[in-house]
Amino acid sequence: MSTVALDPSRATGPAPAVRHKATTPGRRLLHVFLVVVAAAWLFPVLWALYNSFRDYHYTALHGYASFGGFTVGNFTNAWKQGDFTKHFLNSAMITIPAVFLTLLLSSMVAFVVARFSYRFNLALLGMFTAANLLPPQALLIPIYRMFRAVPVPAWINDSGTLLNSLWGLIAINTAFQTGFCAFVLSNYMKTIPMELYEAADVDGASVLRQWWQLTLPLCRPPLAALATLEVTWIYNEFFWATVLLQSGDKFPITSSLNNLQGQFFTDFNLLSAGSIIVALPTLIVFFLLQRQFVSGLTMGSTKG
Repeated sequence: MSTVALDPSRATGPAPAVRHKATTPGRRLLHVFLVVVAAAWLFPVLWALYNSFRDYHYTALHGYASFGGFTVGNFTNAWKQGDFTKHFLNSAMITIPAVFLTLLLSSMVAFVVARFSYRFNLALLGMFTAANLLPPQALLIPIYRMFRAVPVPAWINDSGTLLNSLWGLIAINTAFQTGFCAFVLSNYMKTIPMELYEAADVDGASVLRQWWQLTLPLCRPPLAALATLEVTWIYNEFFWATVLLQSGDKFPITSSLNNLQGQFFTDFNLLSAGSIIVALPTLIVFFLLQRQFVSGLTMGSTKG
């Protein structure tokens, strides 16, 4: 029976000294700058969170710089006055299909651009990306007239056109976001080894199966990162909602904050509580997809 001799010096010896690099004045200045920027960025958020838990009458009497008057009534009042239940459902009915369609269509475009070598690949990708380069205000009148002229069945919209329809808002968000997602996904798909597709061809896999069962599982990090960004962008989108929607009961949750403001008086504590409630869904999505989001943002950063 063999025995293993332990080296006492390795087991009980002192740990090797850790060499610390000398902090240069430039690095200290950088740290001070980063702390100031972080504090400047966090202050409005923390101030809104702090005042969202405070009673308006207490702050009106003692000032916003005082301490006390804490309550959770602002959140319940903001939920009721802003009619958050209905508008949250509207935002969900707009955001979830729009994000799903954006990722689905952009992954198809990116797969074709990355997998096959056509003469018009670059022009095709540029055409899809062009929508992100134009300011939406420049397309306001043409799109409004187009939505007013396009007929749709009555089960889609009672007015018979795309105007004042949630489907129209889903379509416009999908159209504007597909180009950016296709650009990001195509760059990632080009890093997938072609040998995988050659092996799939030998096994008899069709192009559709290569896209669905081979490419999409490998693109999970960029898809998660794009899903996080798209949820935030489409959820917070308000410009096209104000242009293409005419009924107040169809507006997304971002319009509810406007309902918390009066013509001659605004309770900023109530408005802060409403803003915190509206921001929660995007924070939840970010923390759920945080791991994939970070890996998706740093993909390719270590490649030459």
